[in-house]
Amino acid sequence: MDGRNCQRRIDLQKIILSQSIKRILTKHAENEIPNESCAILYGSKENVSEVFLTKNIEESPVNFTISNEQLIQGYKIAEEKKLDVIGIFHSHPNSEAYPSNTDKKFMHSNPVVWIIYSGINKNFKAFVLKSEIIEIPIQE
Repeated sequence: MDGRNCQRRIDLQKIILSQSIKRILTKHAENEIPNESCAILYGSKENVSEVFLTKNIEESPVNFTISNEQLIQGYKIAEEKKLDVIGIFHSHPNSEAYPSNTDKKFMHSNPVVWIIYSGINKNFKAFVLKSEIIEIPIQE
């Protein structure tokens, strides 16, 4: 993510994720098993209003990468819809919804909300990077 239409969101205290968005993300995660799924989250302030489902080009159960082509497409969509890129979503098919060491590394270069879905217990958790990585509440 290169910063265009990507607001620095480290000041967020919560993220709003509707049931309909959760259903879309859950279905995407389940369709990509055994691999991690990923998506770009659009909205304004702390409200996720739309998602852009992307392909994990690594096809890995423990890592994800969104292609440059899909990132460019994602930013164009955000620009056309006059929305901000406010987060990154990905799933952990075989583990809890906590940032891995790889996630933590990439949170530094992508300072948006990171929402992780656990394939084990089917829950969502949201994280932001401040001086350290902290969990923020997800509201509907």
